Amino acid sequence: MIDHLSLQVSDYAKAKAFYERALAPLGYSVAMEFPDATAGFGRDGKPDFWIAAGGPVVPPIHVAFRAENHAAVDAFHAAALAAGATDNGEPGLRPHYHPNYYGAFVRDPDGHNIEAVCHTEAA
Repeated sequence: MIDHLSLQVSDYAKAKAFYERALAPLGYSVAMEFPDATAGFGRDGKPDFWIAAGGPVVPPIHVAFRAENHAAVDAFHAAALAAGATDNGEPGLRPHYHPNYYGAFVRDPDGHNIEAVCHTEAA
């Protein structure tokens, strides 16, 4: 099991603002922040997704966040777009992965493919 993931970003302030808005529908918020432009996002006070000032990571990477339900996937996608993301796959079923795979994809300010996914049937 992965404990946490760190991602360098080219514009820390812009990335932090983006992730604060985009991850809020998934229950994520800034759980820890350091003065060297490093922030850890997580749920229940446990940071598991970190961003740090650096440079753009080339090539861009893919990060998927688990969502509790389809509505959270939809809300993530809308919040990410409102925060400046580029659409990379609107919310919907992806049955080629498995019958209940419901996901949405966006490109963050550095071009990373960020996803929210729910693995259960719609309620």
